[in-house]
Amino acid sequence: MTKREEVVVAGHICLDIIPKIKDCKKSLSSLLTPGKLIEIEPADICTGGVVANTGIALHRLGLHPRLMGKVGSDYFGSMVIDLLKEQNPNIVEDMIVAKEESTSYTIVISQPEFDRMLLHYSGTNDTFKADDIQIECLENAKLFHFGYPPLMSQMYKNNGRGLVELLSKVKKLGVTTSLDMAMPDSDSDSVDWIKFLQNVLPFVDIFLPSFEEIVYMLDPDLSKELRDNGLQEEVVLHSGVLKNISERLLAMGPAIVAIKLGEFGLYVRTADKTKRFADLGTYTQITTEGWLNREILVSCYKVNVAGTIGAGDSTIAGFLTGFLKGLSIEETVQSAVAVGACCVEVADATTGIPSWETIQSRRSTGWSKVELSLTDQWKYNDVQQVWLGVNDQFFM
Repeated sequence: MTKREEVVVAGHICLDIIPKIKDCKKSLSSLLTPGKLIEIEPADICTGGVVANTGIALHRLGLHPRLMGKVGSDYFGSMVIDLLKEQNPNIVEDMIVAKEESTSYTIVISQPEFDRMLLHYSGTNDTFKADDIQIECLENAKLFHFGYPPLMSQMYKNNGRGLVELLSKVKKLGVTTSLDMAMPDSDSDSVDWIKFLQNVLPFVDIFLPSFEEIVYMLDPDLSKELRDNGLQEEVVLHSGVLKNISERLLAMGPAIVAIKLGEFGLYVRTADKTKRFADLGTYTQITTEGWLNREILVSCYKVNVAGTIGAGDSTIAGFLTGFLKGLSIEETVQSAVAVGACCVEVADATTGIPSWETIQSRRSTGWSKVELSLTDQWKYNDVQQVWLGVNDQFFM
C-alpha cells in the first residue's frame, strides 16, 4: 500500500453460483429428488462474502478500499480475482492466493416464496489466519474492517485467539478497527461465543453485528424464539433487549455498537468515556462530543425490494463511509440505511449502490421513511437519545 487508503476490508470471500430454476412454482423438496433431471437456466456467477460485498460497496461509494480475502490458486480463485478486477484492478493487489488450496464457493438455490438453500464449501476461508496478512501493508490505512469470523475456523477456534492476534497487531499501528459478524455454522457450535466476544471486542472500535447474530451469541433462549417466529416488532423494539445487549457489548470494549435490525432499521449505541474515543485511531475525523454517550434508532427508507443479498454489508459500507468522512452520528446512520435501501432495490449485492453524492441527493429530496410504532421508552433515557424517524425528523 503506497498511499493512505481509507479502508482495508479483510475476511470471508467466496464465489457464488446461482442457478435459475425454470419450474419456480414448486418447492425445492419436490424438485430435488434422486434420479430426477431438473432443467435450469443460465446461472448468475458473482463474488460473495464481506470482502466482496462491503469492499465493492465502499468502492462504489467513492472510497479506495483494499481487499484482503484468501482464495486458492484454482479456477474458482481466478474467477473471484477477475470479477473483483472489473471494479478496479488495484482493488485486488493485497488479495491472498494460496497455492494448492481450493477457493470457497456457494451454490445458492433460490426461488420466490420459498426459503433458499445454500450448498457451501469453506475452502480457503478455513485456512485464513493472522499471518496471511502482511501487517506492514496496513501502516497507512485509516480503518481495518474484518468480516464473518464465525465462518472462518482459524478465526473462531480457541475462543477467537486467531482474530485477537490479528486485531491486536492492527490496533498497535493506530488503525481504527471494525468487525462484522455472521450467523455461526454447525461446525462452530462448540464455541463459547460470550468468551469469544470478551476476548475479541477489546480490540474492536466499531462492532456491527445483526440482531439475530448477536442474540444467538448472547441469549440462546431468545435466539430459539427468533428461529421459531422470525423478527417481531414487539421483541426487537419494545422488549428492552437492544438496550441490554448494547450495554453488555460496550462493557466488553468497543466505542461504537451498531446492530442491524433488518426491516426495523439500525440501532446504534456508543460509549460514554471520552478516553475510549481517543483510542479510536490515528486518522479519526469525527467530533468526539457528538458521538459520545449516544443511543440512536433509525428506520429504513421506503423502497421496492428486489432482493436482500448484501443489505447488511452495504449498510455497514454506508456507516463506515460516513464515519471516515467525519460526519455527525445522525448523518452517518441515515446514510447507512440509505445505502442499504439502494442495495435491496436490485437482486444482487452491489450493483444497486450509486455514488455517495447520489445517495445524499436522494435523501435531500424527501425520500420517505418507514414509520415505527415506538413506546415511551424511546423518549426518555439517561443517554443522549434520538430516533430518526419519518422523513428524517428527529424525535428526542
